[in-house]
Amino acid sequence: MSDNYISYREENGSINISEDVISSIVRAAVTEVEGVSGLSTTAGAELAEMIGLKTLPKGVTIRLDDNRIITDAIITVSYGSNVVSVAKAVQNAVRDVIQATTGFGDAEVNVHVSGISFDR
Repeated sequence: MSDNYISYREENGSINISEDVISSIVRAAVTEVEGVSGLSTTAGAELAEMIGLKTLPKGVTIRLDDNRIITDAIITVSYGSNVVSVAKAVQNAVRDVIQATTGFGDAEVNVHVSGISFDR
């Protein structure tokens, strides 16, 4: 589990949302986009996880910079889908779910297409 929280202060106190919670919400939103066959990690991250160095949330990273949530999603696109259209749909879906669930109005979403999946 991550110890990192997205935090902001209100007049009644602070609100802290675990990055793991946001990652889970983002992963769910990404997998619902038509043309996305899955989330993936980089080869180095998979190797590090296999030998027990660290555990990364698969395919999604979250960070806060100047009260702005920055999300990176690494996806695999289904063969036959328009890669740019799928990536834009992922950006929109992730931005919408972050705004709806956290109240942060300004979210940056970077989509990295790591491969194409072929049906067998």
